[in-house]
Amino acid sequence: MKIEPIINGVVARTAHPGGCEQSIKNQVAYVSHATPIKNGPKRVLILGGSSGFGLAARIALTFGGCKADTIAVSFERGPSEKGVGSAGWYNNIYFKQQAEATGATAVNIIGDAFSDAVRQQVLDAINTQFNGQVDLIIYSLATGVRPKPDSDEMWRSSIKPIGEPLTGASIRLEDDSWQETVLCAATEQEVSDTQKVMGGEDWQSWVDLLINHNAIAPSCQSIAFSYIGPECTHPIYHQGTLGRAKVDLHQTSHALNLKLAPFNGGAYACVCKALVTKASVFIPTFAPYVLALYKTMKAQGLHETCIEQMQRLFNSKLYPNPIVDAERLIRVDDWELQDSVQQQVAHLLPQLNSSNFTKLGDYQGFKREFLQLNGFAIDGVDYQQQYSLAQLQALRP
Repeated sequence: MKIEPIINGVVARTAHPGGCEQSIKNQVAYVSHATPIKNGPKRVLILGGSSGFGLAARIALTFGGCKADTIAVSFERGPSEKGVGSAGWYNNIYFKQQAEATGATAVNIIGDAFSDAVRQQVLDAINTQFNGQVDLIIYSLATGVRPKPDSDEMWRSSIKPIGEPLTGASIRLEDDSWQETVLCAATEQEVSDTQKVMGGEDWQSWVDLLINHNAIAPSCQSIAFSYIGPECTHPIYHQGTLGRAKVDLHQTSHALNLKLAPFNGGAYACVCKALVTKASVFIPTFAPYVLALYKTMKAQGLHETCIEQMQRLFNSKLYPNPIVDAERLIRVDDWELQDSVQQQVAHLLPQLNSSNFTKLGDYQGFKREFLQLNGFAIDGVDYQQQYSLAQLQALRP
């Protein structure tokens, strides 16, 4: 079979193994020649390490200067009669191949990071592969649901404004269409449930687990990724259910910082720039801002992808010493929020509409990055190659 991109709405239904492999190689090549990470961690646990910021962090820490060994947890789908499997499945496979070729340890744990079984697998891997301790814990889980403890029920997140309805535009990648959207305000239950899924409670439970099992190394750090954005994104993000959850995440970083202090370590929320990720494309009304932002930052030579963001985070913001703002946040969104960028975005964004967004905004770059998340639109890949299901099933993470 020949594997072609299939998109339903903003969800990719296919992934290209050869494209995923080339994407890993491209990111490895970038960090290998970038400003290196100095005095970085050697034993890293990444919760959500198969795509987006989590995968980019894994690549940067292994190949970008500090030669870290990694354990990554992800919930991915392998090839079956139902389909070729998810991009994260192949990212895990090809990252491991690249890492082990250099002598690095790369453990892939596939499963539900909320489950007790996976937590035990992580503890076992730390004991056998890391001599019982970790130097860095990265929390990068992106999910819309979280199971309630000792229950078959789920908390489900809702990406909505708080207080008042919100009118704006979203973009369907499936047919390149501009969709006017009206979002009703979230209920108190939806606000609470979103905080449970996307806030800091699960991050804290993981750090507590590692502390209780004596798995925290001296000077161990922990980070989680966040976003704040400029004022024009605040109704859906900063002032919406997502923002309420991120406030909880930021507060959790302070609590965890105190817990890691006895180890001479610390915990930080890292505020990243707006990027195309499998999670961000689901945020209603957010895409037009990203189109204007990409157009502007590329014109000013400031655009960064996930891998560029993560290399800069680790080589200049977290190591050798954390650099934080007045709220103790690590800001990797500093280039996005520059006045020169935001003034141009504020000029461009109101001009975008259904008839011109593909020309005035950077829609081509936006969609290309989305396709590349799933192994498509990558130079040097033979997209005419034929695969068999047996061939794909022989690849194991």
